[in-house]
Amino acid sequence: MLLLHRGKRLCKLLSNSALRCRCKSDQISAPLKNKIKDGPSLKDFITASAGVTEVITHPPHIPYLPDSIQDTSKRKVYFDVFGCQMNLNDTEIVWSILKKDGFVRTDIEEEADIFLVMTCAIREGAESKIWYRLDHLRGYKRRRAISKNRNRPVKIGILGCMAERLKEKLIEKEKAVDVVAGPDSYRDLPRLLALTDNGQTAVNVLLSLDETYADVVPVRLNQDSVSAFISIMRGCDNMCTYCIVPFTRGRERSRPVDSIVEEVRQLSEQGVREVTLLGQNVNSYRDVTQRTEKFETNLAPGFKTVYKSKMGGMRFADLLDKVSSIDPEMRIRFTAAHPKDFPDEVLQVINERPNICKLLHLPAQSGSSEVLLRMRRGYTRDAYLRLVERVRGVIPGVGLSTDMICGFCGETDEEFEETLTLMEEVNYNVAFLFPYSMREKTAAYRRYQDDVPEEVKKERHNRMIELYRRTCQRLNELEIGKIHLVLVEGVAPKSGKLIGRNEFYLKVLFDQTSLPTSDGNREVKPGDYVSVKITAARSSVLNGEALYHTSIREFYKDFGWADRHKLVNN
Repeated sequence: MLLLHRGKRLCKLLSNSALRCRCKSDQISAPLKNKIKDGPSLKDFITASAGVTEVITHPPHIPYLPDSIQDTSKRKVYFDVFGCQMNLNDTEIVWSILKKDGFVRTDIEEEADIFLVMTCAIREGAESKIWYRLDHLRGYKRRRAISKNRNRPVKIGILGCMAERLKEKLIEKEKAVDVVAGPDSYRDLPRLLALTDNGQTAVNVLLSLDETYADVVPVRLNQDSVSAFISIMRGCDNMCTYCIVPFTRGRERSRPVDSIVEEVRQLSEQGVREVTLLGQNVNSYRDVTQRTEKFETNLAPGFKTVYKSKMGGMRFADLLDKVSSIDPEMRIRFTAAHPKDFPDEVLQVINERPNICKLLHLPAQSGSSEVLLRMRRGYTRDAYLRLVERVRGVIPGVGLSTDMICGFCGETDEEFEETLTLMEEVNYNVAFLFPYSMREKTAAYRRYQDDVPEEVKKERHNRMIELYRRTCQRLNELEIGKIHLVLVEGVAPKSGKLIGRNEFYLKVLFDQTSLPTSDGNREVKPGDYVSVKITAARSSVLNGEALYHTSIREFYKDFGWADRHKLVNN
């Protein structure tokens, strides 16, 4: 108390002295100013006044605190990412938050102090992979605990959808897990990780109505990649009966358009050549921070929702218009979409902009109107086919991708056959095919019985895959002789050939070579756009011969989007 009292008196005296000095500063000579500058500091006055010999200016060693808490060196984090592209983008958001707090990332398990597993809960298969990985990490954690080479204990964190869905099981049964963080609590990770130093299990799985991480600039895990992902909205309001997303990701909310445009601009300046806009229902994007007229959400004809029509806000067509205008040489993709949110204004923007890729995701889920009704998808088979016809009419040569589920609750043989006939009629370029796996909390879990036997699901799944592969082989063979615009990504590890992707996100392989440009020949490198003549095709990959360097504007100036599908070089 005496030291505190003397310190207060001293600060008051110094403050008054400083005031008088400022008033007379113009009268003080330069040599005197230098003497004052080099004179004793406040530390010296306190030392002399208190009669102490040293003032501590560094953190002291506290014997009753564990060394792990006193060690201020930064911890190394290892990321395991499972699931969709949204999870990859979430991991980049998490890394941005942790990096700002001083954590260090490592790709070597033996160096890691913290393992963060970004999880997926959409299907049982994805969760099984994660449980297997947790078994491995639990054993590694035990071995590290008895090792004399490392003093710092290993921490394991479970992030994402599985964290929210299985929080009780993760905490109570998986004693090795130290942190459980849901999709809306990544900002809280530094605090949660700090709590584990005291042996606590730290949990935050609260869902938010407004969290979009709009102010967090993701740090890309692969800085050399020519492509990047941008999350534009989170959550889903559709409430399909089979889907767990509304319960693990929460309600729909969209990032402000200005933050998205700025992130795209920054990526363009960094040399990124392709961005994919991400969301659980990406084309229902609605920025309510923008002042707009209070018009209703436009749906594709024949589609409906379980919620009331939403009023106002900047919509997906407006966002596409702004994003595609930033850099005409940057490809724009988006996923995942819902068929209901493809009104004409969205289709027209896609058709008008050469740098918006002409592969649209129209997840049908089933070809049976009865199954679609039980799934609560909001459309019939006929409405879906009318949308496909409309899409192909507005965007000639468009490619289509889909999601299909077989073995949903009560699906009969006849209803499954309708799914196969839909696939045959539409001729999808890309398809993601899955047997149904029931998820707790969903409406199907409460209302229906998972009554299709597993062996039947497996047999139906195999039939879908076989049909899809035949369709892809046939469609890809039609591309032989045509010229594709390919964005080069790198070198294929097995063949040593260059690998890139065309508009439909198909892999295209071709030999490394020097190609002509306007300034002479130049080697092909990642990030280049190359015109490639297709010479061979398989169901999942195209082979071709590189012709010349080009750009999006030059390529479509020569051929046009629709003409490119007619062009054959003999």
